[in-house]
Amino acid sequence: MNFEKGVAQYKEGNFEAALTIFHELILQDRENPTFYLYRGRILTRLGKGLEALADFDVLIQLEPYNTDYISDRAVVLHLLGRNEEAIEELDRAANLDPNNPYRYSSRAYLKDRIGDLAGAIADYEKAIELDPEDAVAYNNLGLVEEKMGRKEKAQQNFTKADALSGYPPKKEPEQVLQASGTTSSEKREEKTTPQKSKTPGLTASHFISVLKGIFTEPATRKEFAAFLTGIFVKKSSKNS
Repeated sequence: MNFEKGVAQYKEGNFEAALTIFHELILQDRENPTFYLYRGRILTRLGKGLEALADFDVLIQLEPYNTDYISDRAVVLHLLGRNEEAIEELDRAANLDPNNPYRYSSRAYLKDRIGDLAGAIADYEKAIELDPEDAVAYNNLGLVEEKMGRKEKAQQNFTKADALSGYPPKKEPEQVLQASGTTSSEKREEKTTPQKSKTPGLTASHFISVLKGIFTEPATRKEFAAFLTGIFVKKSSKNS
């Protein structure tokens, strides 16, 4: 089975075909985290949350300090309705990667979804403190402020987001929850077949130094938002 073909099927939305490929790849190599990552994403898109969670559990065992995998797992927990556990995972990701504004935007997005508006505001404000040029955080903060009836503050944030992005403010939150979407390494994975993890003894401080700038990259956010859109649109259609 070919890794690149599996990734291509996944990106094209052929999830059942992609799932078959990654099942076979894992049978061939049970120590490669990238295979579990993609299978977990595919299972999530297919609505098989418990099976996806099992794959993310394996990922955390293989790389316990990987904040990307921790956040991925949080999304699956949220989709399973286990929001308290999801928040705990995002707390852990933020504790491991405290200087990354994206960690706070991710947690804020989930807090907004589950109704903790005050918590969402605090996290978006922290994200903005760390990255004053983050138009997404300003936009989403404005939306939460608007929900709380703070029209003037909301408009100030929309204006700031508009100025930073060059576009009118969004009328819905941009999906920034860091989870089963594209990881920092996905573009590299498209070019090369991944090798087994070489860092079983990776420390939290080293991992943070490696990932410090990754999740604030606009391209990463865009790809991840597309992934979440697929999940949440599908979920909403089922509930309508």
